[in-house]
Amino acid sequence: MVTKTMKFFAICLLSLTVLGNACANETARQIVDKFQAELIDVMKNGKKLGYSGRYDRLNSAVTNSHDLTKIARIVVGKEWEKLTADQQQKLIDVFSRLSIASYAHNFKDYAGESFTIDSEEQTARGGVVVHSHLSIPDEKDVKFDYMLKEKGDSWRIINIIANGVSDLALKRSEYTTILQREGFDALIAKINEKIDNYSKL
Repeated sequence: MVTKTMKFFAICLLSLTVLGNACANETARQIVDKFQAELIDVMKNGKKLGYSGRYDRLNSAVTNSHDLTKIARIVVGKEWEKLTADQQQKLIDVFSRLSIASYAHNFKDYAGESFTIDSEEQTARGGVVVHSHLSIPDEKDVKFDYMLKEKGDSWRIINIIANGVSDLALKRSEYTTILQREGFDALIAKINEKIDNYSKL
């Protein structure tokens, strides 16, 4: 015999399942929109939060919207295969901290800025590009193109192009050069130096 209590728990479990699938199946546009909303909120509270507060707030926002492991692999290109498993994990960890630190540093003040998503398009390789722009009072808009790929049952950002400049391409050129000329330890040291600078500026 099915009691009212059993029905109640069944409905609750069904609701949790539906909600879980809804979160897991967010579109690429929704991932970008949520991330941009978090950036604006952090900017509005930037001074009160301070660098460490902004870093803490953006930690989950960046982790939940970016495929940091894939990005770390891409930025070192073929050099990735030459790294040991420990070195690969160390690079992922330090690169993740750099990504969060750069957002915490660059999005620290608010002066009426707002993000607008303009459009999105499918890529030939199954990805999605979300076209957006940041409106800044009394200044020219900054155009952002977010490139996303599916990871499991969700979408993740793998590259951001700002006003036509690819962040991934810039990092790849810099990181592969350092790896080839100075080695892995030098690359990690330079990334850690950037993180320290972001926290002080």
